[in-house]
Amino acid sequence: MQAEEDAEFVGARVEAGLRAARFSAPPSSEEFAASIEPKNVPAVFRGVLKGSAASPRWDPLHGGLDYLLEKVGPDVAVEAMMSSTGHVFYGDLRSHERVSIPFSTFMHSCKSYLGHLNAASDSSKDKGIGEEPTCSGEMCSAGLEISEQLYLAQVSILNTENKERCSLEVLKEDIQEPIFLKGKPFSSINFWMSRAHMRSSTHYDPHHNLLCVVAGCKKVTLWSPSASPFLYPMPVYGEASNHSGVSIEEPDYSSYTRAKYMKEYSERVVLNCGDALFIPEGWYHQVDSDDLTIAINFWWKSRIMTEMLEHMDAYYLRRILRRLVDTEMNKIVQKNFFRHAKENNGFQPTDKELRGSEQFNLHNEVKSHDTSDKKGARDTSDKKGAADTSGKKVLKRLTKMT
Repeated sequence: MQAEEDAEFVGARVEAGLRAARFSAPPSSEEFAASIEPKNVPAVFRGVLKGSAASPRWDPLHGGLDYLLEKVGPDVAVEAMMSSTGHVFYGDLRSHERVSIPFSTFMHSCKSYLGHLNAASDSSKDKGIGEEPTCSGEMCSAGLEISEQLYLAQVSILNTENKERCSLEVLKEDIQEPIFLKGKPFSSINFWMSRAHMRSSTHYDPHHNLLCVVAGCKKVTLWSPSASPFLYPMPVYGEASNHSGVSIEEPDYSSYTRAKYMKEYSERVVLNCGDALFIPEGWYHQVDSDDLTIAINFWWKSRIMTEMLEHMDAYYLRRILRRLVDTEMNKIVQKNFFRHAKENNGFQPTDKELRGSEQFNLHNEVKSHDTSDKKGARDTSDKKGAADTSGKKVLKRLTKMT
Protein backbone atom coordinates (compact mmCIF):
# COMPACT_ATOMS: atom_id res chain seq x y z
CA MET A 1 0.00 0.00 0.00
CA GLN A 2 2.82 2.40 0.89
CA ALA A 3 4.57 1.64 -2.41
CA GLU A 4 1.38 2.58 -4.24
CA GLU A 5 1.12 5.86 -2.33
CA ASP A 6 4.76 6.69 -3.13
CA ALA A 7 4.48 6.02 -6.87
CA GLU A 8 3.64 8.49 -9.60
CA PHE A 9 0.20 8.25 -11.17
CA VAL A 10 -2.23 10.10 -13.42
CA GLY A 11 -5.94 10.06 -12.61
CA ALA A 12 -8.31 8.56 -15.17
CA ARG A 13 -10.11 11.88 -15.73
CA VAL A 14 -7.07 14.12 -16.13
CA GLU A 15 -7.15 15.62 -19.61
CA ALA A 16 -4.09 14.86 -21.72
CA GLY A 17 -3.34 18.55 -22.16
CA LEU A 18 -3.27 19.08 -18.39
CA ARG A 19 -0.74 16.37 -17.56
CA ALA A 20 2.64 17.49 -16.25
CA ALA A 21 5.34 17.65 -18.90
CA ARG A 22 8.64 15.88 -18.18
CA PHE A 23 12.10 17.19 -19.04
CA SER A 24 15.25 15.16 -18.54
CA ALA A 25 17.35 18.31 -18.88
CA PRO A 26 16.58 21.94 -18.01
CA PRO A 27 15.21 23.99 -20.93
CA SER A 28 16.61 27.34 -21.97
CA SER A 29 15.05 30.49 -20.58
CA GLU A 30 13.67 31.22 -24.06
CA GLU A 31 12.00 27.81 -24.33
CA PHE A 32 10.52 28.09 -20.85
CA ALA A 33 9.14 31.58 -21.49
CA ALA A 34 7.78 30.72 -24.93
CA SER A 35 6.36 27.22 -24.66
CA ILE A 36 6.18 26.06 -21.02
CA GLU A 37 5.15 28.93 -18.75
CA PRO A 38 2.35 30.30 -21.01
CA LYS A 39 0.55 26.94 -21.01
CA ASN A 40 -0.04 27.17 -17.25
CA VAL A 41 0.46 23.42 -16.93
CA PRO A 42 2.91 21.82 -14.44
CA ALA A 43 6.30 20.62 -15.64
CA VAL A 44 8.92 18.37 -14.01
CA PHE A 45 12.61 19.06 -14.54
CA ARG A 46 15.16 16.42 -13.56
CA GLY A 47 18.59 17.33 -12.24
CA VAL A 48 18.00 21.08 -12.11
CA LEU A 49 20.20 21.66 -9.03
CA LYS A 50 23.25 19.73 -10.20
CA GLY A 51 25.33 22.91 -10.45
CA SER A 52 24.09 24.42 -7.20
CA ALA A 53 26.31 24.44 -4.12
CA ALA A 54 23.25 23.89 -1.93
CA SER A 55 22.67 20.34 -3.12
CA PRO A 56 25.82 18.68 -1.71
CA ARG A 57 26.45 21.11 1.15
CA TRP A 58 22.99 20.98 2.74
CA ASP A 59 22.47 17.21 2.57
CA PRO A 60 21.66 16.05 6.14
CA LEU A 61 23.06 12.59 5.43
CA HIS A 62 26.47 14.00 4.52
CA GLY A 63 27.18 16.66 7.14
CA GLY A 64 24.65 19.18 5.88
CA LEU A 65 23.17 19.92 9.30
CA ASP A 66 26.54 20.96 10.70
CA TYR A 67 27.19 23.06 7.60
CA LEU A 68 23.87 24.88 7.96
CA LEU A 69 24.49 25.43 11.68
CA GLU A 70 27.80 27.10 10.96
CA LYS A 71 26.56 29.00 7.91
CA VAL A 72 23.52 30.55 9.57
CA GLY A 73 25.01 30.93 13.05
CA PRO A 74 23.59 30.43 16.55
CA ASP A 75 21.70 33.70 16.94
CA VAL A 76 19.31 33.66 13.99
CA ALA A 77 15.65 33.06 14.87
CA VAL A 78 13.16 31.61 12.40
CA GLU A 79 9.44 31.01 12.42
CA ALA A 80 8.46 27.35 12.52
CA MET A 81 5.03 25.85 12.09
CA MET A 82 3.86 23.66 14.96
CA SER A 83 0.98 21.36 14.05
CA SER A 84 -1.85 20.36 16.35
CA THR A 85 -2.95 17.72 13.83
CA GLY A 86 0.05 15.41 13.91
CA HIS A 87 2.21 15.42 10.79
CA VAL A 88 -0.42 17.25 8.73
CA PHE A 89 -0.10 21.03 8.35
CA TYR A 90 -3.38 22.67 7.36
CA GLY A 91 -3.70 26.24 6.18
CA ASP A 92 -5.83 27.66 8.97
CA LEU A 93 -4.58 28.97 12.31
CA ARG A 94 -6.78 26.54 14.22
CA SER A 95 -4.63 23.64 13.04
CA HIS A 96 -1.19 25.09 13.60
CA GLU A 97 0.65 27.93 15.24
CA ARG A 98 3.82 29.72 14.28
CA VAL A 99 6.53 29.76 16.91
CA SER A 100 9.82 31.61 16.87
CA ILE A 101 12.80 29.38 17.60
CA PRO A 102 16.55 29.62 17.02
CA PHE A 103 17.52 28.06 13.71
CA SER A 104 20.21 26.19 15.64
CA THR A 105 17.56 24.61 17.87
CA PHE A 106 15.76 23.16 14.88
CA MET A 107 19.05 21.90 13.43
CA HIS A 108 19.97 20.20 16.71
CA SER A 109 16.55 18.54 16.80
CA CYS A 110 17.20 17.25 13.27
CA LYS A 111 20.60 15.92 14.33
CA SER A 112 18.98 14.08 17.24
CA TYR A 113 16.35 12.65 14.92
CA LEU A 114 19.01 11.60 12.40
CA GLY A 115 20.95 9.89 15.18
CA HIS A 116 17.80 8.02 16.13
CA LEU A 117 17.27 6.90 12.54
CA ASN A 118 20.87 5.72 12.23
CA ALA A 119 20.65 3.83 15.51
CA ALA A 120 17.40 2.20 14.45
CA SER A 121 18.93 1.25 11.10
CA ASP A 122 21.96 -0.37 12.73
CA SER A 123 19.99 -2.15 15.41
CA SER A 124 18.64 -5.64 14.93
CA LYS A 125 15.61 -4.68 16.99
CA ASP A 126 12.44 -3.78 15.17
CA LYS A 127 12.15 -0.05 15.84
CA GLY A 128 9.76 2.08 13.82
CA ILE A 129 10.73 5.47 12.46
CA GLY A 130 7.78 6.89 14.33
CA GLU A 131 9.48 6.19 17.67
CA GLU A 132 10.99 9.48 18.77
CA PRO A 133 14.10 9.83 20.95
CA THR A 134 14.03 11.59 24.26
CA CYS A 135 14.38 15.32 24.59
CA SER A 136 17.90 16.64 24.03
CA GLY A 137 19.41 19.30 26.28
CA GLU A 138 19.14 22.20 23.86
CA MET A 139 15.60 21.30 22.88
CA CYS A 140 14.48 21.10 26.49
CA SER A 141 16.11 24.41 27.34
CA ALA A 142 14.18 25.99 24.47
CA GLY A 143 10.92 24.67 25.90
CA LEU A 144 10.31 22.38 22.93
CA GLU A 145 9.98 18.62 22.87
CA ILE A 146 11.61 16.78 20.01
CA SER A 147 8.37 14.83 19.58
CA GLU A 148 6.49 18.00 18.63
CA GLN A 149 5.65 18.33 14.96
CA LEU A 150 7.74 21.24 13.70
CA TYR A 151 8.17 22.33 10.12
CA LEU A 152 10.26 25.14 8.69
CA ALA A 153 7.85 26.40 6.06
CA GLN A 154 8.35 29.40 3.79
CA VAL A 155 11.31 30.84 5.69
CA SER A 156 12.51 33.74 3.56
CA ILE A 157 15.87 33.73 1.84
CA LEU A 158 14.72 36.57 -0.43
CA ASN A 159 11.62 38.72 -0.03
CA THR A 160 11.29 41.78 -2.24
CA GLU A 161 8.26 43.10 -0.36
CA ASN A 162 9.64 42.73 3.16
CA LYS A 163 13.41 42.47 3.38
CA GLU A 164 13.27 42.37 7.18
CA ARG A 165 11.70 38.91 6.97
CA CYS A 166 14.75 37.43 5.24
CA SER A 167 16.10 35.56 8.25
CA LEU A 168 18.04 33.10 6.06
CA GLU A 169 19.39 35.58 3.52
CA VAL A 170 22.90 34.20 4.05
CA LEU A 171 21.88 30.96 2.30
CA LYS A 172 21.38 32.80 -0.98
CA GLU A 173 25.13 32.48 -1.52
CA ASP A 174 24.66 28.73 -2.01
CA ILE A 175 21.76 29.02 -4.44
CA GLN A 176 22.16 29.12 -8.18
CA GLU A 177 18.85 29.91 -9.80
CA PRO A 178 17.86 27.51 -12.59
CA ILE A 179 18.98 28.77 -15.97
CA PHE A 180 15.45 28.79 -17.38
CA LEU A 181 14.34 31.29 -14.70
CA LYS A 182 16.98 33.79 -15.73
CA GLY A 183 15.59 37.32 -15.59
CA LYS A 184 12.46 36.40 -13.62
CA PRO A 185 11.42 39.10 -11.12
CA PHE A 186 11.26 36.86 -8.05
CA SER A 187 8.95 38.03 -5.30
CA SER A 188 10.53 35.57 -2.87
CA ILE A 189 12.85 32.60 -2.45
CA ASN A 190 12.00 30.36 0.50
CA PHE A 191 13.56 27.59 2.57
CA TRP A 192 11.50 24.52 3.54
CA MET A 193 12.64 21.72 5.83
CA SER A 194 10.89 18.81 7.49
CA ARG A 195 12.49 16.88 10.31
CA ALA A 196 10.16 13.90 10.04
CA HIS A 197 7.57 12.86 7.48
CA MET A 198 4.98 15.60 7.03
CA ARG A 199 2.06 16.53 4.82
CA SER A 200 0.78 19.89 3.68
CA SER A 201 -2.90 20.43 3.07
CA THR A 202 -4.26 20.88 -0.45
CA HIS A 203 -3.92 24.50 -1.57
CA TYR A 204 -2.98 26.79 -4.43
CA ASP A 205 -0.59 29.76 -4.56
CA PRO A 206 -1.20 33.24 -6.01
CA HIS A 207 2.17 33.11 -7.82
CA HIS A 208 3.99 30.89 -10.26
CA ASN A 209 6.13 28.49 -8.26
CA LEU A 210 9.25 26.44 -8.93
CA LEU A 211 9.74 23.88 -6.16
CA CYS A 212 13.29 22.45 -6.00
CA VAL A 213 14.27 19.51 -3.79
CA VAL A 214 17.76 19.99 -2.33
CA ALA A 215 17.79 16.83 -0.19
CA GLY A 216 15.34 14.02 0.47
CA CYS A 217 12.14 13.39 -1.47
CA LYS A 218 8.76 15.03 -1.98
CA LYS A 219 5.60 13.58 -3.47
CA VAL A 220 3.38 16.29 -4.97
CA THR A 221 -0.25 15.69 -5.92
CA LEU A 222 -1.63 18.19 -8.43
CA TRP A 223 -5.12 19.30 -9.47
CA SER A 224 -6.02 21.71 -12.23
CA PRO A 225 -8.08 24.76 -11.19
CA SER A 226 -10.92 23.18 -13.18
CA ALA A 227 -11.06 20.43 -10.52
CA SER A 228 -12.15 22.97 -7.88
CA PRO A 229 -15.67 21.51 -7.51
CA PHE A 230 -14.18 18.27 -6.17
CA LEU A 231 -11.87 20.05 -3.71
CA TYR A 232 -14.41 22.29 -1.97
CA PRO A 233 -12.30 25.48 -1.69
CA MET A 234 -12.59 27.42 1.56
CA PRO A 235 -14.70 30.63 1.44
CA VAL A 236 -12.95 33.51 -0.32
CA TYR A 237 -13.46 35.77 2.71
CA GLY A 238 -11.64 33.41 5.11
CA GLU A 239 -8.00 33.27 6.19
CA ALA A 240 -7.37 30.06 4.25
CA SER A 241 -9.29 30.85 1.06
CA ASN A 242 -6.62 29.16 -1.08
CA HIS A 243 -7.01 25.83 0.73
CA SER A 244 -9.31 22.88 0.14
CA GLY A 245 -11.91 22.26 2.82
CA VAL A 246 -11.53 18.48 2.52
CA SER A 247 -9.38 16.67 5.08
CA ILE A 248 -6.56 14.72 3.43
CA GLU A 249 -6.35 12.26 6.31
CA GLU A 250 -10.02 11.45 6.92
CA PRO A 251 -12.19 12.97 4.19
CA ASP A 252 -15.87 13.16 5.08
CA TYR A 253 -17.53 11.97 1.90
CA SER A 254 -20.98 12.27 3.43
CA SER A 255 -20.50 16.04 3.70
CA TYR A 256 -18.20 16.44 0.68
CA THR A 257 -19.80 14.03 -1.76
CA ARG A 258 -17.85 15.12 -4.85
CA ALA A 259 -14.54 14.69 -3.04
CA LYS A 260 -14.63 10.94 -3.66
CA TYR A 261 -13.65 11.75 -7.26
CA MET A 262 -10.62 13.85 -6.25
CA LYS A 263 -8.06 11.21 -7.11
CA GLU A 264 -9.46 10.69 -10.60
CA TYR A 265 -8.72 14.34 -11.40
CA SER A 266 -5.25 14.39 -9.82
CA GLU A 267 -1.69 13.61 -10.81
CA ARG A 268 1.16 12.73 -8.48
CA VAL A 269 4.80 13.41 -9.26
CA VAL A 270 7.84 12.31 -7.26
CA LEU A 271 10.72 14.74 -6.80
CA ASN A 272 14.09 13.45 -5.68
CA CYS A 273 17.25 15.37 -4.86
CA GLY A 274 18.00 17.86 -7.64
CA ASP A 275 14.55 17.71 -9.25
CA ALA A 276 12.21 20.67 -9.68
CA LEU A 277 8.50 21.12 -10.35
CA PHE A 278 6.87 24.12 -11.99
CA ILE A 279 3.49 24.69 -10.30
CA PRO A 280 1.51 27.36 -12.15
CA GLU A 281 -0.49 29.95 -10.29
CA GLY A 282 -3.89 28.61 -9.23
CA TRP A 283 -3.00 24.91 -9.43
CA TYR A 284 -3.92 22.98 -6.30
CA HIS A 285 -1.16 20.88 -4.81
CA GLN A 286 -0.65 18.71 -1.75
CA VAL A 287 2.88 17.78 -0.68
CA ASP A 288 4.26 14.80 1.24
CA SER A 289 7.83 15.18 2.48
CA ASP A 290 10.11 12.37 3.65
CA ASP A 291 12.29 12.55 6.76
CA LEU A 292 14.89 15.33 6.70
CA THR A 293 13.79 16.76 3.37
CA ILE A 294 15.05 20.21 2.36
CA ALA A 295 13.66 22.28 -0.49
CA ILE A 296 13.73 25.80 -1.82
CA ASN A 297 11.14 27.47 -3.97
CA PHE A 298 11.04 30.49 -6.24
CA TRP A 299 7.88 32.58 -6.47
CA TRP A 300 7.25 35.15 -9.19
CA LYS A 301 4.17 36.95 -10.40
CA SER A 302 2.54 35.53 -13.49
CA ARG A 303 1.19 37.53 -16.39
CA ILE A 304 -2.26 36.19 -15.52
CA MET A 305 -2.76 38.83 -12.85
CA THR A 306 -0.25 41.50 -13.86
CA GLU A 307 -2.10 42.00 -17.15
CA MET A 308 -5.53 42.16 -15.50
CA LEU A 309 -6.28 45.83 -14.82
CA GLU A 310 -8.20 46.51 -11.63
CA HIS A 311 -10.79 48.77 -13.26
CA MET A 312 -11.65 45.84 -15.57
CA ASP A 313 -12.36 43.36 -12.76
CA ALA A 314 -16.16 43.45 -13.14
CA TYR A 315 -15.84 42.77 -16.87
CA TYR A 316 -13.37 39.92 -16.34
CA LEU A 317 -15.70 38.38 -13.78
CA ARG A 318 -18.67 38.49 -16.17
CA ARG A 319 -16.64 36.96 -19.00
CA ILE A 320 -15.34 34.20 -16.76
CA LEU A 321 -18.80 33.44 -15.39
CA ARG A 322 -20.19 33.42 -18.94
CA ARG A 323 -17.61 30.86 -20.03
CA LEU A 324 -18.21 28.70 -16.96
CA VAL A 325 -21.97 28.85 -17.51
CA ASP A 326 -21.53 27.90 -21.19
CA THR A 327 -19.39 24.92 -20.24
CA GLU A 328 -21.78 23.68 -17.56
CA MET A 329 -24.88 24.12 -19.71
CA ASN A 330 -23.25 22.27 -22.60
CA LYS A 331 -22.60 19.39 -20.23
CA ILE A 332 -26.25 19.38 -19.20
CA VAL A 333 -27.48 19.45 -22.82
CA GLN A 334 -25.12 16.66 -23.86
CA LYS A 335 -26.10 14.53 -20.88
CA ASN A 336 -29.80 14.94 -21.68
CA PHE A 337 -29.18 14.20 -25.37
CA PHE A 338 -27.34 10.97 -24.63
CA ARG A 339 -30.08 9.90 -22.24
CA HIS A 340 -32.75 10.65 -24.83
CA ALA A 341 -30.76 8.86 -27.56
CA LYS A 342 -30.35 5.79 -25.39
CA GLU A 343 -34.09 5.65 -24.83
CA ASN A 344 -34.70 5.86 -28.57
CA ASN A 345 -33.14 2.85 -30.25
CA GLY A 346 -29.80 3.37 -28.56
CA PHE A 347 -28.53 5.86 -31.16
CA GLN A 348 -25.17 7.33 -30.17
CA PRO A 349 -23.63 10.23 -32.14
CA THR A 350 -19.93 10.34 -32.92
CA ASP A 351 -17.76 12.95 -31.23
CA LYS A 352 -17.51 14.79 -34.55
CA GLU A 353 -21.28 14.87 -34.94
CA LEU A 354 -21.65 15.97 -31.35
CA ARG A 355 -19.18 18.81 -31.66
CA GLY A 356 -20.52 19.93 -35.01
CA SER A 357 -24.18 19.92 -34.08
CA GLU A 358 -25.68 23.33 -33.43
CA GLN A 359 -27.93 21.58 -30.97
CA PHE A 360 -24.94 21.42 -28.62
CA ASN A 361 -23.44 24.77 -29.44
CA LEU A 362 -24.67 26.92 -26.61
CA HIS A 363 -22.76 29.90 -27.92
CA ASN A 364 -24.76 29.86 -31.15
CA GLU A 365 -27.97 29.41 -29.20
CA VAL A 366 -27.23 32.41 -27.00
CA LYS A 367 -26.15 34.40 -30.05
CA SER A 368 -29.44 33.60 -31.79
CA HIS A 369 -31.26 34.95 -28.73
CA ASP A 370 -29.29 38.17 -28.84
CA THR A 371 -29.71 38.79 -32.60
CA SER A 372 -33.24 37.52 -33.18
CA ASP A 373 -35.59 39.86 -35.02
CA LYS A 374 -39.05 40.92 -33.94
CA LYS A 375 -40.64 38.15 -35.99
CA GLY A 376 -39.16 35.54 -33.68
CA ALA A 377 -39.52 37.58 -30.51
CA ARG A 378 -42.08 35.31 -28.87
CA ASP A 379 -40.09 32.19 -29.73
CA THR A 380 -36.90 33.76 -28.49
CA SER A 381 -38.58 34.88 -25.28
CA ASP A 382 -39.61 31.32 -24.52
CA LYS A 383 -36.10 30.07 -25.18
CA LYS A 384 -34.60 32.85 -23.11
CA GLY A 385 -36.88 31.97 -20.22
CA ALA A 386 -35.74 28.37 -20.37
CA ALA A 387 -32.12 29.47 -20.65
CA ASP A 388 -32.51 31.79 -17.66
CA THR A 389 -33.95 28.96 -15.58
CA SER A 390 -31.13 26.63 -16.57
CA GLY A 391 -28.62 29.42 -16.09
CA LYS A 392 -29.75 30.01 -12.51
CA LYS A 393 -29.30 26.33 -11.76
CA VAL A 394 -25.85 26.39 -13.32
CA LEU A 395 -24.82 29.52 -11.40
CA LYS A 396 -25.90 27.82 -8.20
CA ARG A 397 -23.58 24.93 -9.06
CA LEU A 398 -20.77 27.31 -9.99
CA THR A 399 -20.83 28.95 -6.56
CA LYS A 400 -19.54 25.62 -5.24
CA MET A 401 -16.45 26.07 -7.40
CA THR A 402 -15.45 29.36 -5.78
